[in-house]
Amino acid sequence: MTKTRTRQIILHDPTLRDGQHAVRHQLDAAQLTAYATAADAAGVPVIEVGHGNGLGASSLQIGRARLDDRTMLTTVRAALTHSRLGVFMAPGWGTSTDLRTAVSLGADVVRIAAHCTEADITERHLGVVRELGAEAHGVLLMTHMASPDELAHQCARMVDFGAQAVGLLDSAGHYLPSDVQTRITALTQAVDVPVLFHGHNNLGLAVANSLAAVDAGATIIDATARGFGAGAGNTQLEVLAAVLERTGHPTGIDFRRLLEAADIAETHLMDTPPTIDSVSLVSGLAGVFSGFKKPVLAAARATGVDPVDLFFELGARQAVAGQEDLITEAAQHLHRTRQHTPKERTAPHA
Repeated sequence: MTKTRTRQIILHDPTLRDGQHAVRHQLDAAQLTAYATAADAAGVPVIEVGHGNGLGASSLQIGRARLDDRTMLTTVRAALTHSRLGVFMAPGWGTSTDLRTAVSLGADVVRIAAHCTEADITERHLGVVRELGAEAHGVLLMTHMASPDELAHQCARMVDFGAQAVGLLDSAGHYLPSDVQTRITALTQAVDVPVLFHGHNNLGLAVANSLAAVDAGATIIDATARGFGAGAGNTQLEVLAAVLERTGHPTGIDFRRLLEAADIAETHLMDTPPTIDSVSLVSGLAGVFSGFKKPVLAAARATGVDPVDLFFELGARQAVAGQEDLITEAAQHLHRTRQHTPKERTAPHA
């Protein structure tokens, strides 16, 4: 067995953050406590909590959370006895004040996110995280929009800014395993800190993509219970843990208790587990942020356009998270220009 096949993988669990997208950010304190307690008992290394879009993101534009950031953080912190507490922030939604508050309330791991070509905006906030003594991660969003070399350059910039781990979010669930292999390899050759990967399951490849990331050298992998997350959901935590153990990558997690945590997630957090429906599949093919699923469906209903056409239109416009207002504009454009022209549902060329 090779050395690569015996590296321990750190599983980072954003069930209580990314999962918020699936329920319009409406998880309550009892739900947070129930899942956090179970995941902690299973030995999940990092449990991330917050509004789906991170610290400071609760708003009319992208959805108000049921609980404020402070309440979510204190609730989950109180439930953890072993696991570390993680938070996520994108500059422009969150601020340095939000970071200081989060760390003062017990956040151990802080991720600062930027669009895949805009790592420079993370400099100030990564510096703040390091100053506060928390573990600083730099992550890139919508990473299918940039080349492997560009992603490697952007991650190297974040390391220069103080990131202690860097990595890629497949925000649209657009990747194939070969895409992941190439990009993670480029990152591991460009930086000397741990590399991470966060997958979505729009094409049914989240676990395969995560395994490809590990084989290429990633040592931190994101996954959520039952895949609870935006669109078709995230990499499914309990499935990934089983696959990693079987392929010789120990996780240090109690598998039976992890299954219990997944059962609690299904019964306490979600109406139904995520599924790859037609709209989620098209979102992945079009390369559109998975969190757009519900607002796209709402805009399509309001304007009478086909949500499949709307996703491809948003993909052509290279829409990214935070541009929710573009969904309505694109739907109205389609309504004006296509309402009398039948369109076939065809996938775009790769």
